[in-house]
Parts: sequence; structure tokens; C-alpha cells
Amino acid sequence: MPPTPERTSLSSGPVLLNWHGDVAVITLNRPDKLNSFTREMHRTLRQAIDHVEAGRARALVLTGAGRGFCAGQDLADLDFTPGSMTDLGTLIDDHFNPLIRRLRALPLPVIAAVNGTAAGAGANLALACDMVLAARSACFIQAFVKIGLVPDSGGTWLLPQRIGMARAMGLAMTGDRLNADEAERWGLIWETMDDPLLMEQALARAAHLAAQPTRALAAIKQAMYASPTNTLDAQLDLERDLQRDMGRSHDYSEGVTAFLEKRAPRFTGE
Repeated sequence: MPPTPERTSLSSGPVLLNWHGDVAVITLNRPDKLNSFTREMHRTLRQAIDHVEAGRARALVLTGAGRGFCAGQDLADLDFTPGSMTDLGTLIDDHFNPLIRRLRALPLPVIAAVNGTAAGAGANLALACDMVLAARSACFIQAFVKIGLVPDSGGTWLLPQRIGMARAMGLAMTGDRLNADEAERWGLIWETMDDPLLMEQALARAAHLAAQPTRALAAIKQAMYASPTNTLDAQLDLERDLQRDMGRSHDYSEGVTAFLEKRAPRFTGE
């Protein structure tokens, strides 16, 4: 067994980090602003994810404090002075795009526990996670058009992939509110549940995933996220290469041995 890593928690500030065994929980913590992003919040979130990786978490839950998940960018953190307005492209390049790419590339499952409003970049942050659980009171809003902008943080890629072009275009062009039950029916998210059960169920799902073969879950992410832009031939080759690598892992040997011995496997993530 590998040594137990030292695990850092964050108990105050715009982003919180705590641990439940091998499950890390990151909480966006600006509840008075519906957890909207500032540059400081982005920096702290990067640090939290660093700690998650250094602590060798085997699953991550991302949620929000208070009554909202995340309302996207905090406009009060931008400069609207004529001649020196914040360059939104630079803001996206420096903060939002690296965040989305990092979550997708993390070698562990990431669960979004959407506890309320997820709007703008906050909605697409949730959708960039590997699995989205939502409280029944939650909603998803592509609010960009309401201030003359285009969906970012992967929204124009994620929405058509999940729900098709007609629904994606409708949500983006109207900025209408999509409630959690409808989002589940459309296939935009994995599961909706009553509000009091959200974190209990998210932690239970994360604990289950944390006990699974972590390298295999990371390989599943890699293969699934490559598929929309791969040809069938390229995807077959990727599956072959990933399967070869998984076949050399400790967890594969343990899974086969446990199957033959008719017992539950004891995966270590190696």
C-alpha cells in the first residue's frame, strides 16, 4: 500500500476544501454573491485543486455554499472604465479555460453537486464535471445573452454534445432558466434529488467511486472526452492503448483475482 499522503484543508476564504477519507470536497464560498468568480477566487480554487492532487484524492465533489452553486463571473470584479475595460478574452484565457481543462484532465472522477442556481460560467463549470447531481430546486441558466455575450467555459461545446443542437441553441439564445428535473430529462445532467439529500448522495456516490480502480476511471474519462473529435479508427486505437496500460495495473490483477476467488475486490487506485 502507498503511504498515506499529507492532506491540506482550507477552512476559510472564497474556496473551502475538506476531506472525507479519499474524497475531497471543494466548496465555492462567496454565498452572498451566489459564489460568483473573482480573480482571487480563481487563484484559491487553483490552490485547492493542487491540494486535491497532492493529497492523492480518489474522487472530488464540487459544490457551492448557501443558496447557489455559482453565478459565473462577478461583474463587480471587472473594469468598465472607457478605454481600460477588462479584456474578456484575456480573462477567459487566464482563468476560466484553464479551470475547465484541468477539471476534465484530473485523473479522478469529479462530481458537481449543484445546490441552487448555476448560471453563466457557473452552469458550464458544473457541466464540465464528470457527473452532475442536482438538488430539485437547482437550475441552469446560459445567462450570457442577457448582457450581450456568448456562452463560454465550454458551453458551446458541452451543450450540443449533451442535448443536441436545437435545445442547445434555444438555451443559449434565450437565456431561459432550465430547472433540474428538466435538465435530467434532457440528459444534460445525471440525477436530480430532493434538496436535503444532495450532499449525502453526492458524498455516497463519491465514496463509491473512490473505492473503484482510480486509474481505470481516469482512463474512462480520457477515452470518453476524446471520442467527439476522434474518428472510429482513432478511438479504437486509443481504447487499445488504454486497455494495454490498464492490463498492467495492480487493480486489474486484483479485480481478476477477486473475481476468481468470488470475493469483493480491494482496489488501491494503482
